[in-house]
Amino acid sequence: MMSNKLVKHATAIAITTALLLGGATQTFAKNSVTDNNDYGVSHITRYDMEKIPSQQNNAQFSIPKFDPSTIQNIPSAQGLDVWDSWPLQNADGTVANYQGYHLVFALAGDPNNSNDTHIYLFYQKVGDTSLGSWKNAGKVFTDGDKLVPGDQYLKYQTQEWSGSATLTDNGMVRLFYTDYSGATQDGGSGLGNQVLTTAQVDLSQPDANTLKVDGVEDHKSIFDGGDGSLYQNIQQFQDEGLWNSGDNHTLRDPHFIEDNGHKYLVFEANTGTSDGYQGDQSLNNKAYYGGSDTFFQNDRNNLLQSPKKQLASLANGALGIVELNDDYTVKKVLPPLITANTVTDEIERANVFKLKGKWYLFTDSRGSKMTISGIGDQDIYMLGYVSNSLTGPYKPLNGSGLVLHQNIDPNDTTWTYSHFAIPQTNSNNVVITSYMTNRGLYPDHHSTFAPSFLLNIHGPQTSVVPNSLLSQGQLTSNQ
Repeated sequence: MMSNKLVKHATAIAITTALLLGGATQTFAKNSVTDNNDYGVSHITRYDMEKIPSQQNNAQFSIPKFDPSTIQNIPSAQGLDVWDSWPLQNADGTVANYQGYHLVFALAGDPNNSNDTHIYLFYQKVGDTSLGSWKNAGKVFTDGDKLVPGDQYLKYQTQEWSGSATLTDNGMVRLFYTDYSGATQDGGSGLGNQVLTTAQVDLSQPDANTLKVDGVEDHKSIFDGGDGSLYQNIQQFQDEGLWNSGDNHTLRDPHFIEDNGHKYLVFEANTGTSDGYQGDQSLNNKAYYGGSDTFFQNDRNNLLQSPKKQLASLANGALGIVELNDDYTVKKVLPPLITANTVTDEIERANVFKLKGKWYLFTDSRGSKMTISGIGDQDIYMLGYVSNSLTGPYKPLNGSGLVLHQNIDPNDTTWTYSHFAIPQTNSNNVVITSYMTNRGLYPDHHSTFAPSFLLNIHGPQTSVVPNSLLSQGQLTSNQ
C-alpha cells in the first residue's frame, strides 16, 4: 500500500500528465483546483445561457409560425431537398448584384441518399421575390473538380458542406465552402475531415434570362485546423478516439468578411490545446461559467452530478478566425472570436457583419447539443453577440445571447434551421433566411427555402419584427 504522501505525489503527476495531453484522460474534476482563465477570448458562459429558458417564449425571440398549406417546394429543384443556403454578398455582407441577378448557393441532394450533398447555384433577377422566380444552374462542381494536383484533401472529398460567397473587386464570384471527407467506401478518409476550401466560380449568360456555371478555377484547400494549438485538428480528434469518444469535431462553415482592406474567414471550430481544450479540467474553470462565485460553485456541483457531465467536459465549440492573403491563402491564424466551453461542442453557421459602427456575430445551435438545464432537445436557436471591433471582445445580445428560438416537432413541415442574417443597405433591419422541413421525411414535401422575415437590431438589443413575413427564400426588403 502506498503512503498518503506517495498517493498525493502520484495524483499530482497524473493530473499534470492529463493536462499535457490536452485533457483526453482527465477524470479528476470534482477534487481538482478551480481556476479562472479566460485565455484572452470571449465566452458563451453558462450564466448567460441559463437565462435563456425564461426568455425564449417572448415574442421578441420567436421564429414566426408558418401556414403549412402555403409552403411550396422550390419549383426549379424538382426531386431535391435543399437545405443550408447563403447568398453572394458584397464585402460588407449586403446582397450582391451580379449582372442583374441575386445568387444563392445551397446544399441540395436526393432525399433518399443522405450522402448526396452538393452545392447548387440558384439565381433570381434583382427585383423578383417569388419562390418561382428562382432558377437552378445545377451543381457548382463536377466530380473531376476535386482532382487538384498537390492538394492533399480534395481528392478524398465525399460531400460539400456550407460556406459563403463574395463578389470580388474585379467582379468575379469567389466561393468558400467546407470540404468533407466521409467513409472510406465512398472514397473518403474515414476520419470525418472538414477543411475550409475555396474556388472561383466562372459564370456565363447564354441568353438574357439564363446563368450558366462554366467551371471553377483556383480550387484549393485553405485551412485544416493548423497545429492544433488554437483549433482542434483531425489528428487530435483521431487521438481522442473519433466519434466513439463522444467528441464532436467541427471545422466548417467558412464566412468571408473584409475589414479595412483585410480579408478574413470566420468559421465554426473547436478550441485547441492553448486556448482551453476539452476535458474534465474545463469543468473547474470559472471563466466558462460567468456570474458570481456562488453561481459558479452551485452550477459546477450540479453539472458534476448531471448526466450531461461528459458532454460538458467535451464541449469546446468556437467561432474561429483566420486572416487571408490576397490569393485567399492563410496569412495568420487568430484566436477565436468566442468559445462555448462546457456549454456545447457545436455553434454553427458563423456569420458576422458591421452595422452602425458595431460588429454583430451570429451562430446557430441546437438544444440537443447543449448542457444547460431548462434547454430541451427540440429547442433551436440563433445566438448573437456584439463588439466594437471584428476581433472582439464580444458581449451577448439581449443580455443572454438569445436572438431567435423555435421549439416544434422536427417532423413538422414548418420546422426551420440554419437561420442566416443578411444586412440591408441603410437599415437597422436584417433579413433572416433559413430552410424548412427536415430531409427525406415526406415524399411530397422536400427541404425548401423557408419564408424569410425581418429582425431589427438596435445596439445590444434585437427583436423579430411583427408581421414581417416575406416570400420563401427572399433576400432583400425595403420595409
